[in-house]
Amino acid sequence: MTFRAWPRSLASRTAVVLLLGLALVQIAGLTIHGLDRVDMQRLAQARDVAERVVGIYRSFVVATPEQRPTLLTELRRGPALVVEVSNIPPAGAVSEVPIELARLLRVNVNLVPLGVQSQRWREVVFHGGPAMQRITVAFRLPEGQWLHVTVPVGRVAPWHSPTFQIAFALMTVFAAGLILWAVRRLTAPVATLASAAEALGRDVNAPPLPETGPLEVARAAAAFNTMAERIRRFVSDRTELLSAIGHDLRTPITRLKLRAEFMEDEEQRTKMLSDLAELEAMVSATLAFGRASRTDEPAVALDLAELLQTILDEAHDTWPQMENKLHYDGPPHLTVHARSLGLKRALTNLVTNAVKYGGSARVRLHPPAGGMVRIEIEDEGEGIPPGELDRVFEPFHRAEPSRNRETGGVGLGLPIARNILRAAGGDVTLSNRVEGGARATVTLPG
Repeated sequence: MTFRAWPRSLASRTAVVLLLGLALVQIAGLTIHGLDRVDMQRLAQARDVAERVVGIYRSFVVATPEQRPTLLTELRRGPALVVEVSNIPPAGAVSEVPIELARLLRVNVNLVPLGVQSQRWREVVFHGGPAMQRITVAFRLPEGQWLHVTVPVGRVAPWHSPTFQIAFALMTVFAAGLILWAVRRLTAPVATLASAAEALGRDVNAPPLPETGPLEVARAAAAFNTMAERIRRFVSDRTELLSAIGHDLRTPITRLKLRAEFMEDEEQRTKMLSDLAELEAMVSATLAFGRASRTDEPAVALDLAELLQTILDEAHDTWPQMENKLHYDGPPHLTVHARSLGLKRALTNLVTNAVKYGGSARVRLHPPAGGMVRIEIEDEGEGIPPGELDRVFEPFHRAEPSRNRETGGVGLGLPIARNILRAAGGDVTLSNRVEGGARATVTLPG
């Protein structure tokens, strides 16, 4: 079972897990910090209350009976501080203060120096209101009466600290930034490896990965470079084998042509020369396929619009009857970086297929979008069977069922075009038009 909100990339997943861990650690740290601040604030409140009530008690017991009424009047300072003398303890002498707080208050009251030992109180009672915002401390006077001192007690606010909040926010932002930076750095080799694998799929001669960084990354890069070198060697051996076979076949084909010329039977001589011409075309196509797979031509800046118009002009020279069937739609100029000879060959193969099998060729060049240039080559033929749209890119596979060299070709034009375009970082796909005919869609880096 997977969550829809769960990210797909390794970097995002790692960052989410670490950020969640950071959040849990921060929550635990805040809880511990809050409990510590609650204890510290209660201790500070207890000390403050003890100092105030003991000071009032000391002032009251050292005063003469005649001075006490005046002193009570002076000590009454509104609802914040109330001092009274009563014959009974507060609220039936039942303490509503929590046991821990009452014990803390009693310890602090006893720690405050009184000055005269003979004036020590006989009994102390603590009484708190329902909301614990006011505490009454009752002292038993030497005469037997009770002195009630009610003082305000502020709420415990463990988070009320502007400096702490700022420091906590800065610490959290710094830790989150450090996590994101570390995840990005640690997962960067994975992205580099994926890019290198994609580049190797487009061009077998892609540059190797640098074998630097942590031990695991360096070993992975070395293994990838070894694999790439083996693939290049395999492709090179296969290409050289095809080229060697094709090259060596040309000599016996030439000898057979010469011998066929001396045949007396005209019909048999014509058939044999036709077969030899077809065999020679297949050999030439095989050599061309090998050259397209191992081209070392550098990429240069070229005008793609002018290249397409040149290909259409050459197609018109080859098929003059197609003058009204060859069209170009697009900007007059568009510069791209590509191998000019290879790209011209790929596009020429596609235009040639459209003319030969579709009876027309309309080329549309679209401006760059998303970093890619799109070219559409359409014809008005019968289209391609849906099951053949991908198979026609296989070497020597022909969608045209005829074995005639003039109508069916050799079956290497589309594979050569796809190899060249993929090596350039693009691709070519085929589809059928709704209006009829086929459409070849070429993409190239813009």
